[in-house]
Amino acid sequence: MSLDASYTEYAKRGRGMDHDYYPYSILSERKPVSWPDDRKLLIWPVISLEYFPMVPTDDPFRAPGHMQTAYPDYRHYTAREYGTRIGIYRLLDAFEKAGAKISVATNSVIAERYPQLISDIVSGGHEIIAHSTDMNGTIASGMTEDDERSLIAGSLDALEKATGQRPRGWLSIARSQSFNTAKLLADAGVDYMCDWVNDELPYAFRTDAGEITNIPLNHELSDRQIINVQQQSVDSYAQQMIDAADWLLGEAQQHGGRMLPMHLTPYIMGLPYRIGAFEQLIASLSDRPEIGFTRGDTMLDGWRAGQ
Repeated sequence: MSLDASYTEYAKRGRGMDHDYYPYSILSERKPVSWPDDRKLLIWPVISLEYFPMVPTDDPFRAPGHMQTAYPDYRHYTAREYGTRIGIYRLLDAFEKAGAKISVATNSVIAERYPQLISDIVSGGHEIIAHSTDMNGTIASGMTEDDERSLIAGSLDALEKATGQRPRGWLSIARSQSFNTAKLLADAGVDYMCDWVNDELPYAFRTDAGEITNIPLNHELSDRQIINVQQQSVDSYAQQMIDAADWLLGEAQQHGGRMLPMHLTPYIMGLPYRIGAFEQLIASLSDRPEIGFTRGDTMLDGWRAGQ
């Protein structure tokens, strides 16, 4: 079946990048970044705290990890729920032992269904990032601008009501955006988003509603990609994180401070046969004086201060 001609029409098509959100940039031409306490590398852990409805929505698309078998899909539903009952607390304990404050990308329904969990995260000194409403709250072009605006506002409002503070960051489900998302986030007062994965440092992102910062949340080093998709062991995951840290520290000697995202899923990494190796990884990284752990909003403020 041939595609309609309008499918390939895009107003911003041109040489180089097909948009004007930000200029092209290479590492060697940037102003070096200096992180607090003379850290050379900041590790940015982001836990995706998700609520999967029993019935998935396929419009605009089904979220990764959603229900897969015949209704009612208790097998996948309860496996995901393990993350909000058990796995999340194991991950939080691992970071508490290292004295690390982190970011937790949270579906707003979590705040409504599990208020104690949200309270425990906030009281631990961690940051809440908005992560849509629930895992049916996906975004893609074709969604009306009003519907997307309402989804963003609903997520932000519910999390602000639960925590007393409006989230400064936003992570879309599957990092998927429409052509309107960045503009709508800026218009809603969001300071940073995590969806564009084309770098390893924050960068300014221009929209018709003003500027927003993108802090890239690497996909290839996520536990979902390495452990679930690639079917590698937690030991392999840990070694890849160490390898990445070592390489970035080497680059920092020439280019200034670097950043390493650590994207985690409670029902994946929080299992009892993985959490021990994960705790050892966190401990080994936190023992290195040139490495620090950070929340997204803290890193954003430090980066902006140096620009």
